[in-house]
Amino acid sequence: MPARSTPLQKLGFLTIGLFDEHRPELGHESTLAIIELGEQLGFDSAWLRHRHLQFGISSPVAVMAAASQRTRRISLGTAVTPLGWENPLRLAEDLATVDVLSGGRVNAGASVGPPMQYERVKSALYPATADREDFSYERVHRLLRAVEGQPVSGWSGTEGMEQFSDKAQPHSPGLRSRMWYGGASVRSAEWAGATGLNLLVSSVVKAEESTGFDEIQLSHIQRFRARHRDGETARVSQGLVVIPTDSASNEQTSKYRDYAQSRLARTTQPQGPARMMFAPDLVGTSDEIADMLYDNASFRAVDEVAFALPFSFDNEDYVQILTDIATKLGPALGWARPEQ
Repeated sequence: MPARSTPLQKLGFLTIGLFDEHRPELGHESTLAIIELGEQLGFDSAWLRHRHLQFGISSPVAVMAAASQRTRRISLGTAVTPLGWENPLRLAEDLATVDVLSGGRVNAGASVGPPMQYERVKSALYPATADREDFSYERVHRLLRAVEGQPVSGWSGTEGMEQFSDKAQPHSPGLRSRMWYGGASVRSAEWAGATGLNLLVSSVVKAEESTGFDEIQLSHIQRFRARHRDGETARVSQGLVVIPTDSASNEQTSKYRDYAQSRLARTTQPQGPARMMFAPDLVGTSDEIADMLYDNASFRAVDEVAFALPFSFDNEDYVQILTDIATKLGPALGWARPEQ
């Protein structure tokens, strides 16, 4: 029996919100219903992943705004927003608006780097500045300065009948403490810690010093906390694909195992020029998955998770998986459902 860690404090889930190109409203409504279900089941957080020029949610912040009006307690996050697609000032306005509407429930995760498929999309995204755009950490700093309420304009005052602020509006004071960085490398983990962000570690990491996924992820967590002002209490949320089968039908269980098997080969060695390592999907009963998680030193180092829902399953599968996570797996990890 693997050694147990401190009880899990926060239980979350992540979805990308797939939809049919010709009926996108159905997929978006399904995503909102899943978030509502998550709140009913007691989940602490629901996270949305960006999908640009694909048939998944391209505007998580807009979906979070809708979800904020249909829920009252669950935190709403992005995991993560690729800032290469965003104007940091405008994003700060949108995030603060949703944070105000939700009563301070936004957890905004971000990452940097050139947008995916940049050579194909850059003329539409940045027609005049594509070759001059800065996709470095400075893009995060621009977002943070706006979120913090630092001046973004050299002037404030009244012009005619209108008043102008030199800061992004609205300002939501608590949002800065709920800003996260999605790190997959040693450098990004260390930078996020030094910058005072929270850290999202997912099922994909760079094989820089090792090819052992758990060893790599634990190193990122340790390096992040070593540079964070909060030290060992700095917030880290781990995201892995877990698929409990406690209440699954035989057909569902077979589908889940086939899905995990189809993705297993990519977990055995680094993939592509960037040498990315993928964690295997965890399929089994909640007790079996709990043992698998506790066998990982990186899991034992955190007390927050955002388990990722598989991309291509059906709505009834997500309902079953979330229900088992909340009623079986969470308690097996020491998580206690919050009072409603």
